[in-house]
Amino acid sequence: MTAVHTPVGGPQLEQVRRIVTEVPGPRSRELAARRSAALPAGLTSGANIYTAAAGGGVLVDVDGNSFIDFGSGIAVTTVGNAAPRVVERASRQLAKYTHTCFLATPYEPYIEVAEALNRLTPGDHEKRTALFNTGSEAVENAVKYARAATGRPAVVTFDHAFHGRTLMTMTMTAKNQPYKSTFGPFAPEVYRAPMAYPYRWPSGAENAADEAFAQFEMLVDSQIGADAVACVVVEPIQGEGGFIVPADGFLRRIADFCRDRGILFIADEVQAGIARTGNWFASEHEGIVPDLIVTAKGLAGGMPLAAVTGRADIMDTAHAGGIGGTYSGNPAACEAALGVFDTIEEENLLARAQAIGDLMFRELRDIAAHTDIIGDVRGRGAMVAIELVQPGTKTPNREAVAEINRFCLAHGLLTLTAGTFGNVLRFLPPLSISDELLMEGFSVLREAFAAL
Repeated sequence: MTAVHTPVGGPQLEQVRRIVTEVPGPRSRELAARRSAALPAGLTSGANIYTAAAGGGVLVDVDGNSFIDFGSGIAVTTVGNAAPRVVERASRQLAKYTHTCFLATPYEPYIEVAEALNRLTPGDHEKRTALFNTGSEAVENAVKYARAATGRPAVVTFDHAFHGRTLMTMTMTAKNQPYKSTFGPFAPEVYRAPMAYPYRWPSGAENAADEAFAQFEMLVDSQIGADAVACVVVEPIQGEGGFIVPADGFLRRIADFCRDRGILFIADEVQAGIARTGNWFASEHEGIVPDLIVTAKGLAGGMPLAAVTGRADIMDTAHAGGIGGTYSGNPAACEAALGVFDTIEEENLLARAQAIGDLMFRELRDIAAHTDIIGDVRGRGAMVAIELVQPGTKTPNREAVAEINRFCLAHGLLTLTAGTFGNVLRFLPPLSISDELLMEGFSVLREAFAAL
């Protein structure tokens, strides 16, 4: 029997699943009407409920419905929504000053966050950290550092990648719809290599690492020219692409290849980093020490903050004034991040993430044993997904994902979709969730599959 875990984060919300109105309820529908009159049509949301409060393992909407949270705001509220240490530190900072701009008159919280990331990221080499607002912005600045340090132009990314929505990071992202369609032309000197995607590798999972690496090697050496490549940017676990865990050994070989050719290896840990996978960073599962590592999402518990952390000799190459931004490293966001670090370390959330992952794998594999539409169960720690297919095939089953997602929402469970083909359900519960709520959430998921 799984040990009981008592949630410690967030407002003192009753930790229950409770539906008291139809979903969406009347207040959410009222807000949706106001939204349609005030916001552009293309700015959509996955769920049509409007949030009133969240904490522990639940989210309460404006109609009083209480949902079990299996999304964490897309891997952002990893330590829990409104986690006490995050709220306390950010609130205290807000009462002192809200902003000065670190480029104008700097402040200590920025330095403290940089020191913490320099300590926590893989490798014992000398490091530097620069702070930004979003994951996209941090990835783009990592490329700027790589180009400045190497004097080379080209960037290599992978199939199924998602790196952001700015011009450069949208170019680096693989999926056209909805991220790239109609928004071109795109940035030059960005190239794409195959990802060693075990479930979908044409000749079988056992060949994925070798064959994908061979194609990567040919792309860089023969088509681009290794001496033109500044960096290879990869997610150690691909997020929006469907929680793809690369075949064993693939990332290690990529990192070694880069080192041999003077190419910088950049780990985009925007979704997988900051305790989500049972380690501080997903790169650690592969024993990889990236030259640069990018963090965001879970970094500041819901406050906008991102970072690039890397080798000091690389980070020191950018010229004075070339890196920064008006809001980058906002002091309240920095204090929130320090609250996240405190929470993870003091509440042993690395172990909690692994325990949640063990429970999720157990439940999902059991569900998969009783249905013929789950093709793959994959992930690490509290970052797990299932890929849905047409029975007896590997044909993506996007319709089933949409139907299950709707069922879960109507019955009090918040889930997220993902995947290049839109056929993946991903599970990212906050680490503050209780085992009881986790199990109840999976009971809803079982009902959803039964309803199909």
